Amino acid sequence: MRANDSAIASTPIAVATPAPGPAAPLPAPQGRASGSGALLAVLGVASFSLTFPATAWALEGMAPWTVVMLRNVLAAVLAGACLVACRARLPARRHWFGIAVVAAGVVLGFPILTTLALQTSTTSHAAVVVGLLPLTTAAYSAVRTGSRPSRTFWIAALVGAALVIAFAVQQSGGRPSTGDLYLFAALVLCAAGYGEGGRLARQMPGWQVIGWALVLSLPLTVLGAALSLYAEPAPRWTGHSVAGLVWLAVGSTFLGMMVWYRGMAAIGISRASQLQLAQPLLTLVWSVTLLGEHLPPAALLTALAVLACIVVTQRARS
Repeated sequence: MRANDSAIASTPIAVATPAPGPAAPLPAPQGRASGSGALLAVLGVASFSLTFPATAWALEGMAPWTVVMLRNVLAAVLAGACLVACRARLPARRHWFGIAVVAAGVVLGFPILTTLALQTSTTSHAAVVVGLLPLTTAAYSAVRTGSRPSRTFWIAALVGAALVIAFAVQQSGGRPSTGDLYLFAALVLCAAGYGEGGRLARQMPGWQVIGWALVLSLPLTVLGAALSLYAEPAPRWTGHSVAGLVWLAVGSTFLGMMVWYRGMAAIGISRASQLQLAQPLLTLVWSVTLLGEHLPPAALLTALAVLACIVVTQRARS
């Protein structure tokens, strides 16, 4: 077969070699790599669990649009400084669509809609959207990347999500409201942002994914911040409002997304997303300790049941 002759032009005789077998698929992350990826995803979930309490703190001294725009401007400045300091190259043209989805979902859409929802909803009620987020993220990933999680995975995920939703709805009344519409719209946008970010983090560092998304959004957020500061009441820089805004910008928006995307790239979007089943319960703990809200007696039982579902989803083969 001349097409398979030796690539060395000076060799006059073709050397027969055994036909190569089919390429083996890349192994899934195991051992230390899988463990570190799970740890990064857990750190991301922990940082996100503080988002709603931090938003409530920020809203004590600032109007909603001011909170959203200032958090993103501050996060974009931090991200831009890191990109310049590390001399990060511009993403390839094929990556910009995914970065734009990340910007629309987690930089703009989710913060805007959840902040508006928290004007009328408590943090415990807002946890409903977080209970549904793992399912919608896994569904988006399955459609976008062609992954097919196992039946056991989906059953455990549905049970866990149902437990979280039932707990949050039962404690907050569960009556549909304008805040609920904001939350469910935020759910869809955030799932797309998570799915695209996790996919991109396999091809570029996770901190660059969120960093470029923040920089891409900067013209809009700077304009939005200027308009908000002009049209809304002047901010009151209390200890709570400043601490809440700083955490939203540094913890939730930049550092949290950085470790979250890296964890998703390491252990898979579907499995990482299921770790978020614990996020609503963590948010309730922060709501008690930071906001003084009452912790329902059923929280411990729900937490144990959700943790059991997480164990099943982590062991189920994707």
